[in-house]
Amino acid sequence: MSEADPQLTVAEVQGLYGPFTFSERLLQKIWDRGDFDEQRLVTPDGRPVVVVDRGRWNGLAGPDFLQARIRVGDTFKTGDVELHLYVEDWVAHRHAKDPAYRDVCLHVVLFPPVAAHQTIGGDGGVIPVVALLPVLRHDLEEYAAEDAVELMANRGCDQLRERLRESTPAQIHERVVQGAMRRWQRKVHFAKLRIERLGLAEACHQTAMEVLGYRFNRVPMLNLAARHPLAKWSAVSPEAIEVMLIEEHANWARGGVRPANQPRRRLQQYAQWVGACPAWPAELLKAGARWPRVDLNAATRSARSSAGLSVIKLYIADHLCGGALGGTRLDTMICDAMLPLVSAASGRDLAGLWWHWWPGDWPGFAEAARAEVGRVMSPFCQGAVQGLIDWGLELEGLAT
Repeated sequence: MSEADPQLTVAEVQGLYGPFTFSERLLQKIWDRGDFDEQRLVTPDGRPVVVVDRGRWNGLAGPDFLQARIRVGDTFKTGDVELHLYVEDWVAHRHAKDPAYRDVCLHVVLFPPVAAHQTIGGDGGVIPVVALLPVLRHDLEEYAAEDAVELMANRGCDQLRERLRESTPAQIHERVVQGAMRRWQRKVHFAKLRIERLGLAEACHQTAMEVLGYRFNRVPMLNLAARHPLAKWSAVSPEAIEVMLIEEHANWARGGVRPANQPRRRLQQYAQWVGACPAWPAELLKAGARWPRVDLNAATRSARSSAGLSVIKLYIADHLCGGALGGTRLDTMICDAMLPLVSAASGRDLAGLWWHWWPGDWPGFAEAARAEVGRVMSPFCQGAVQGLIDWGLELEGLAT
């Protein structure tokens, strides 16, 4: 752990709506979860880095991760891992002079060194450096936005409820719509970046599996999606699913995960989905071209009826997903994955359709504020949930 508080050690990065901060703590979380493409890790001089064990996250003084096992080129190393945003932070924090850092075997940084740069340990030896930015699966702003929601989910929502009680119906409506549109535009922006990087089919594939991972198993599901492309899933056997479970055995979270969200169940669902519609991303884009533009300001109940949202939902559930998904998980998949991807790929404005869609899953703090918003917006819709999330993040100082 750096002498500086990692919560306060941040980099300012330009985002969709202006600059946002990316903290060293978030970098540590990404390393801890393995939320990056480990197969492409290399040192600045081109040696491949294989992470056998990322180590144990250290919450006390000293290196950030302890007892890691790493292979750099042909050399196996066992020791500690120190993370910084910039390679120069090793010297700035005087780690070479601190005996607590004598067993560091890998220096992980966010930003690649701008020039040839070596990290020198206390014994004068060279510590290998690896930069995560080139191998991250998401844009930095997307990581920061997801982290903010996760932090908010673990807090109360007293400020949000109080602000809702103090606001007039018109003020609530305006603020919720404003916040929801910000979140929609970000979702489309992130979807577009993923399509540009992976192509439509793999962008859809990876996003769908990530959403199926829900909150606790998003990363291992995304790892499997990257390792096993869409074409493999049209004939995935039960035995293959068992092998996939073993591949990510160290990363699965099972404690506190409901039976319906257990990894095996989610992988089986996706195999059923792709088996029923192997070319589902292309079918999704074709169907999306027929979906109507919906007036965001219309009453939700009448908008759902006139736009035929129930028919669209049934088509997605039965044809695209092969009956594998239903309930709130299907609504979440549609709103977090499918609608942003269709909008990003086609350029069509689906904000109104997304706004009026059913809520799907949402964090507890938004549920607690639902009664206050219900007097302004009824029935509850996806846009209302997303607007409350945005508002809550702003009040807690977590907005990116």
